[in-house]
Amino acid sequence: MPANLSLDSLRAAVDAGEIDTVLTCVCDMQGRLVGKRFHARHFLDAGHEETHGCNYLLALDVEMTPVPGYKSASWEKGYGDHVHKPDLATLRRAPWLPGTAMVMADLLDHHGEPVPHAPRNVLKRQVERARALGFEPMMATELEFYLFEERFEQLWDARYQRPTPVVRYNNDYGLFGSSKEEALMRPLRNALYDAGIPVENTKGEAEAGQEEINIRYSDALDTADMHSIVKQATKEMAQAHGRSVTFMAKYATDRAGSSSHIHQSLWRRGENAFRDPQAEHGMSALMRSYLAGLLAHAGEATYFLAPYVNSYKRFTVGMFAPTKAVWSRDNRTAGYRVCGEGTRGVRVECRVGGADLNPYLALAAQLAAGLSGIEKGLELEPEMAGDVYSTGSARPIPRNLREAAAQLHESAMLRAAFGDDVVEHYHRAALWEISESDRVVTDWDLVRGFERL
Repeated sequence: MPANLSLDSLRAAVDAGEIDTVLTCVCDMQGRLVGKRFHARHFLDAGHEETHGCNYLLALDVEMTPVPGYKSASWEKGYGDHVHKPDLATLRRAPWLPGTAMVMADLLDHHGEPVPHAPRNVLKRQVERARALGFEPMMATELEFYLFEERFEQLWDARYQRPTPVVRYNNDYGLFGSSKEEALMRPLRNALYDAGIPVENTKGEAEAGQEEINIRYSDALDTADMHSIVKQATKEMAQAHGRSVTFMAKYATDRAGSSSHIHQSLWRRGENAFRDPQAEHGMSALMRSYLAGLLAHAGEATYFLAPYVNSYKRFTVGMFAPTKAVWSRDNRTAGYRVCGEGTRGVRVECRVGGADLNPYLALAAQLAAGLSGIEKGLELEPEMAGDVYSTGSARPIPRNLREAAAQLHESAMLRAAFGDDVVEHYHRAALWEISESDRVVTDWDLVRGFERL
């Protein structure tokens, strides 16, 4: 797997006519990559130092509507610029795009200070907090999505009615069924690998047309960068192949939702600090306190795992999406699953997040909760075993975005970890999403009431 590009190797590739375009990429509130396409010569001359972009990129909704009520950006403040500072350690080829390289960029203010509510900066702050305690957070995300036969434009024009899955039936782990998807999935795996993203595998998931892609675990920031690039590349390659994909948490009532499970552990001096072969289940005291923190603050962190009204429609009994924020060993009905018991790979898998999450914010919220558990020396509650769906007394995951937003707003833990302004910023985003959902007439309203009311 090739290493990331240096400026010298980029210059050589430009001189050889291999690269003519460089994308500077920042992550918006929705987890999407936004930025500019530089001519490679200008990027080498000046663009690699910095560029600029409107600060409304962190004050927009999904439809690019400038949302009122943000402290950081508004019409009253004139929607000025942020500095986009390329992180040259992330410079890489984008093999799925002809002649193109890409680089992640951080958002800074005009004094050179990190913009506190920028998703990549939110995560970097929590990584620094873990490192100050002597740990390196190691994480991985499992990303699920649906693959359809139609192009994006076709589905847009049809108002997304009746998209056709490439595989028509549940093809979980099926090799024959997934062979029908290889026209896209094989070049996707190879292009990502050639971009320096260590793809482990892809597979058919537990619903018609559903896919999963797994990337090798890495440090938390690298994992979030790779997650956002994988989503971008998957969409762009689907478009190039005349197909479409969706990363919605729940695209149809009668279909399983798409998740983004988060695997996490803390490492120290090259060893997994969650492992203690002498302890019960091989879980160190550190791991138990970290997991206790995840559980104690599960409700407060849910917004960053499920940030939209649609996200909560995924939490359905019997469809492998959790409904209870409890822990269990190797049990897919629990919100938090302990995997790799007693091995070097022992870790916590958070199963709450959907494919629509922002990876930087989701990983940051998990780290904040887990590190709080360590700092407070929290004791781990008893394990829940068996069918957790049927355990009525277990801690529920917030039922909707209103509940999650309220818990986010009242979270002393997140305010201490992220800062009041950051919490208020994302609480405002949640309230806007709720108000838009309340305002808009949906197909459900029409079908249910047009004739029969």
